[in-house]
Amino acid sequence: MMMTPTTVGAYLRDLPPDRRVAMARVCSMIRRSARGVRESMRYGLAFYELDGPLFALESGRRHMSLYVAEQEVVARHKDVLPGVDTRRSFIRFSDLNRLPLDVVEKIVRDSVAARRTRVSQGTVPTQAELLKLWDIKEEKAAPPPGKQVISLKPTAAELAAQAAAAAAAGGTLATAAATVKKAVAVVRTAAHGGKPAARPAPKKSGTAIRPAAAKRIARKPAAQKARRK
Repeated sequence: MMMTPTTVGAYLRDLPPDRRVAMARVCSMIRRSARGVRESMRYGLAFYELDGPLFALESGRRHMSLYVAEQEVVARHKDVLPGVDTRRSFIRFSDLNRLPLDVVEKIVRDSVAARRTRVSQGTVPTQAELLKLWDIKEEKAAPPPGKQVISLKPTAAELAAQAAAAAAAGGTLATAAATVKKAVAVVRTAAHGGKPAARPAPKKSGTAIRPAAAKRIARKPAAQKARRK
């Protein structure tokens, strides 16, 4: 299962070299021209927020799209920039080797100025309004589900059911007992946080010798040597 990138850096690393370089240049330009912008990875897009969503950048198979929240700014540049969609307020770059970064930088700076005016007027568009404007579906915008770990080992209940089925089918007591033993082991493992239960330390064979007795045993060879002399 492929993990969805959670940062723009990870998203860029997964792109082919040509698309990675083109998108990295635009990302860097946005961070430089829109001071204070917050960068994040959301909805499968490189997202930039400044008092609310302001830009979103997407890398397609053969193009790159820049979504702009300030629709009137995009409309002002439609005659000097190819690939402008004023209805959805985005710009599609088809030639990644010839990005018009000078025009895009002006759009970014004009968008920041327009956003500050909106903030003072209290007319900043909501995220839901921008998703609708950019034609990003809510189901596609939903965050990816968390990583799920699927265990292939049977549970204690499943093993107990197998033991009952074996007994009902006329299986041997040894087979049923072995299945029950596995179920008990599964329960013990679950009780220890998924780790096998520690086995008790084996008892040492023989009788322990007390310290006083050990001293008497140590003095016996010395006494025997003295008598021989």
